[in-house]
Amino acid sequence: MAHVNENYLKLPGSYLFSEIARRVNQFKINNQDADIIRLGIGDVTRPLPAAVIEAMKKGVEEMARQETFRGYGPEQGYEFLIRLIIDNDFSSRKVELSVEEVFVSDGAKTDTANFQEIFGMDNILAVTDPVYPVYVDSNVMAGRTGKVNEKGQFNGIVYLPCTEESGMKPALPEKRVDMIYLCFPNNPTGVTLSREELKKWVDYARENRSIILFDAAYEAYIREESVPHSIYEIEGAREVAVEFRSFSKTAGFTGTRCAYTVVPKEVTAYDSGGAAHSLNSLWLRRQTTKFNGVSYPVQVGAAAVYTGEGKKQVREMIDYYMENARIIREGLQKAGYKVFGGVNAPYVWLKTPNGMGSWEFFDRLMKDAHVVGTPGAGFGAGGEGFLRLTAFGTRENTERALERIKTRM
Repeated sequence: MAHVNENYLKLPGSYLFSEIARRVNQFKINNQDADIIRLGIGDVTRPLPAAVIEAMKKGVEEMARQETFRGYGPEQGYEFLIRLIIDNDFSSRKVELSVEEVFVSDGAKTDTANFQEIFGMDNILAVTDPVYPVYVDSNVMAGRTGKVNEKGQFNGIVYLPCTEESGMKPALPEKRVDMIYLCFPNNPTGVTLSREELKKWVDYARENRSIILFDAAYEAYIREESVPHSIYEIEGAREVAVEFRSFSKTAGFTGTRCAYTVVPKEVTAYDSGGAAHSLNSLWLRRQTTKFNGVSYPVQVGAAAVYTGEGKKQVREMIDYYMENARIIREGLQKAGYKVFGGVNAPYVWLKTPNGMGSWEFFDRLMKDAHVVGTPGAGFGAGGEGFLRLTAFGTRENTERALERIKTRM
């Protein structure tokens, strides 16, 4: 008989956002006239920039002509896009990369989930708590996390609490760990780390031969000069860090899918005999085996993000969402709520009132205000007592949602 991978049986009953969708759909069945405003899932609402659309059209037209048609592309991405990424996202910040160190993909979620495949099963991993669920779930599927304890946490994971007292920032692990997932600007809390704070993590990783898996999907939303956009702005990070980035939230590619991962050649992990192996070459081997690359028209569209018009239009899009974040943050503060984030990130992390549970507050917010957020408990035990709101809605819906929260809650 066929047997299942029993690690899948350790996962929660459903993915967080699937459970949210189920509850919302049930509420709408029971309340068909309810006008639901969704500020939960972090999906964008603004259309793709005009420069991107025009570039994609040209890319499609090329595919219609014999002389410019392209079949399989390079699994790691076309060089024309990779060079633009390096020149605009890194060289401008005095970070030097080679073409071989950038891998274009179909999403940061995909890459953060898949990168763990090239690590041994005996690695000890650390995650912040609360945490983006994919980091944990992908390692559960692989069998690296052990059993679930009474708190709903896995015995094989070192959890790094991000508390109200710590400003939602994690402390260094008390025991040695091998794999460290960091996401800054953070999803879900919206907080960031300064250069000095990030340097402590790089120094820790260098001292312990650990690897930092650094999710920088929201770096384009950083407004404060003291906040680094890339972990490679920190000395020594090339030796110990892999960085994940995405065009999804930066330029609205959630429906067209394009991202990239940076794996410096210096980053190494070790075999059982103590010999070092380049993660760059291992990731290349993994990608060329399991991934066929991002479509040519989509990569042409991503390249247009770096044109003069593309940069202007992307900046306008980000400014739009960050104004929404300001409206949410300041509106909640005036209503008496304690919040984090919303300054360098499109997420606002709201403390639920009167010790109310995350899912309880989610249900009440939906029932009384007809507004949908994301329960903090869905991001781990450390998220209990909080709720995440996103700035990716329309301006009209953002303003309407805040008015409802202030008057109905």
